[in-house]
Amino acid sequence: MRTIDDLDVAGRRVLVRSDLNVPLRDGRITDDGRIRASLPTIEALRARGAKVIVCAHLGRPKGEVKPEFSLAPVAARLGELLGTGVTAAADVVGDSARAAVDGLADGGVALLENLRFEPGETAKDDAGRGAFADRLAALADLYVGDGFGAVHRRHASVYDVPRRLPHAAGGLIAAEVAVLRRLTEEVERPYAVVLGGSKVSDKLGVIDNLLGKADRILIGGGMVFTFLKAQGHEVGKSLLEEDQLDTVRAYLRRAEESGVEFVLPVDVVAATAFAADAEHDVVAADAIPADRLGLDIGPESGKLFAARLADARTVFWNGPMGVFEMEPYANGTRAVAQGLIDSGAFTVVGGGDSAAAVRGLGFDESSFSHISTGGGASLEYLEGRTLPGLQALED
Repeated sequence: MRTIDDLDVAGRRVLVRSDLNVPLRDGRITDDGRIRASLPTIEALRARGAKVIVCAHLGRPKGEVKPEFSLAPVAARLGELLGTGVTAAADVVGDSARAAVDGLADGGVALLENLRFEPGETAKDDAGRGAFADRLAALADLYVGDGFGAVHRRHASVYDVPRRLPHAAGGLIAAEVAVLRRLTEEVERPYAVVLGGSKVSDKLGVIDNLLGKADRILIGGGMVFTFLKAQGHEVGKSLLEEDQLDTVRAYLRRAEESGVEFVLPVDVVAATAFAADAEHDVVAADAIPADRLGLDIGPESGKLFAARLADARTVFWNGPMGVFEMEPYANGTRAVAQGLIDSGAFTVVGGGDSAAAVRGLGFDESSFSHISTGGGASLEYLEGRTLPGLQALED
């Protein structure tokens, strides 16, 4: 895979596919981590005299122009972080985009409007994507893929455009791939994986693949209740995927047969309602009251998880341990984050929610070896799947 060091970019129009899919509330960015992660590649290209055309998506407008998904706030923040003006195009490949590109000086930066305002970006058929990719590629001389969070999508800006232009990987994608290889090809053991989040079904592939690679798998978050139910325990009103019970039982059997240690919570924080001010108590994981729902792993589970991470040399964490946005249910996630730090292992935090939790709970990002910008992409890589965006950059 070529990198930007292999491209002659001076005076040339370089289309950079970044991942700027940041969370917004009332039109304001609540976490600019992905914008910051995109800066090194953009700054490197600017320093070498490129005319930088940034493209990205935001949310799921489904091929329609929806003002609440405009990248205008992102353009403003990107300009602040770069310390220079960023021209924000009012469309993706229309008159405004062409004018923004034509007006770029060497070292200048323009940001196209949300790629997903164009139905061709996410079209299922090659012809639909191809027609849009032709128009997008016509804006530039070179292509740089740097949006790791989107490389698992066969979208026009990720897969089709690099097949139309000389291309290379940006620094972020190069770094992400190097980290993921350390989790799959060059693993230092013991190798512990911590999985959380709401649904088992979101993690089926990665659990299946890691059963043959990890030494221990720690399960928390909403998905844990399907595991507890599979063991025959009452889970009350907690999140439960009934259709995954047999799959989970099979995983538990396979883990036992292959010597992979599954670590489940021994206690949970169970509340009367999904609310920060709801009545809540710590209960044993096998004794959740029928009228309550679990919203976090409990304090003893936090200690247990930290202990099972203490001797690890490699740790991958994807998914919070509870509803960390509500303070009464944040302690489990806090304990796991601290456990990663204290382990001294090579630690990778993968997934938007996990990364947001690290920042939201006040942890220093530099305390972790790597914080990934692409949760879904990371998981699919760990599942052993071919990622279209990486495949296109390797060709």
